[in-house]
Amino acid sequence: MHPAKSVILFTTASGAGYGLIAWLGLLAAFGLLPADRWFGLLGFGLGLGLVVLGLLSSTFHLGHPERAWRALTQWRSSWLSREGVAAVLTFLPIGVFAFYWIVAGTLSGPAALAGLAASLGCLVTVVCTAMIYASLKTIRAWTSPWTLPGYLVLSALSGAVLLNLLLQLWTLPLSGAFGWLVLGLFVLAVVVKLLYWRDVATAAPAGTAESATGLGDLGRVRLLEAPHSESNYLMQEMGFRIARKHAEKLRRIALLGGFLLPFLLIALGQALPGIVSLLAALVSLPLVAAGLAVERWLFFAEAKHVVSLYYGESRA
Repeated sequence: MHPAKSVILFTTASGAGYGLIAWLGLLAAFGLLPADRWFGLLGFGLGLGLVVLGLLSSTFHLGHPERAWRALTQWRSSWLSREGVAAVLTFLPIGVFAFYWIVAGTLSGPAALAGLAASLGCLVTVVCTAMIYASLKTIRAWTSPWTLPGYLVLSALSGAVLLNLLLQLWTLPLSGAFGWLVLGLFVLAVVVKLLYWRDVATAAPAGTAESATGLGDLGRVRLLEAPHSESNYLMQEMGFRIARKHAEKLRRIALLGGFLLPFLLIALGQALPGIVSLLAALVSLPLVAAGLAVERWLFFAEAKHVVSLYYGESRA
């Protein structure tokens, strides 16, 4: 599949924003965060800013962005529509939660309930986003059982990295324990991604040239002549190719730069609290963002649609 920049930005930015807000709601509900107005402003500013940025960028991939609102009406059958409905509905508890935190200066009682509702809404929205891809049986790489866990753990990780920086800036007591949680999420994210890549490499294809043409009983099927003399939309969008050696190189870049190096930095910060911990949290943020962008680019670039079988691919 063609890795559109708008969709990569959508899935990474909104995932990080929802992850941050989910952590804020969950931790605040259990009394682990202070009702500090400036902490809340920065937290919600980052979270909602990333969510809105991601949602707006997703419309750039549409042929008619002005008709995007119509997708909300198909929630009975479309995960894309469900994702849009969930995103819109989640703004309500987030708004109530932010009001209690920033304006009323409290995180107890109704504020805690609003925080839990906001966290649940963020979780549901990320699940719907993942299912947009996991439900497409025409793309074997996306129907992997590790697609949904991957989206969830990467959203939780990116949101936790953002919150870790805020905790370090405010030197809150929770920062030490939360840093260990972030390290655990790094390990979990690497495990999930390795399992996903192994599943993609070893799983049976969704289709072959023989099954697509129905000529398998006659033997091996190969393309005699290209169906088009020039590139067309299907070939550009569905038939994107990336060499295996390049994919492996990008996987190493994502793992080392986006996961291992930030892990080591935050581990160093855990050992040396104070300015070192703050700098480690700050530097790890762009590294994680770059690593997730590479990971998500590969998620799309390595996916083969079964329609590519009619344009020369032997399996998809």
